[in-house]
Amino acid sequence: MNLDLKERISENGVVIELKGELDIFSSPTLKDKLYSLIDTSSNDVIIDMNDVSYIDSTGLGVFVGALKKSKQKGTNIVLKNLKPNVKKVFTITGLDKVFRIE
Repeated sequence: MNLDLKERISENGVVIELKGELDIFSSPTLKDKLYSLIDTSSNDVIIDMNDVSYIDSTGLGVFVGALKKSKQKGTNIVLKNLKPNVKKVFTITGLDKVFRIE
């Protein structure tokens, strides 16, 4: 399954809405988008994962890299609306302590 990305601006920052699976095949697309946004924007990046059905270690790696990059710029990455199976991956890996999850 593919990963669809939609970008919109909100009062809290740039919102990226994801739909699909975040895996080794779709992660490069997300990485390019996130890194580009972080480089060009001074706003926080809010990632709405309401329609993400699956995430693997490659997807986690993209988020970790993007978080490092955003911290260097003084911005944040916020993850929203994680499904229970996706949130469990963050909990098992301890990344729920690193990311702001709403």
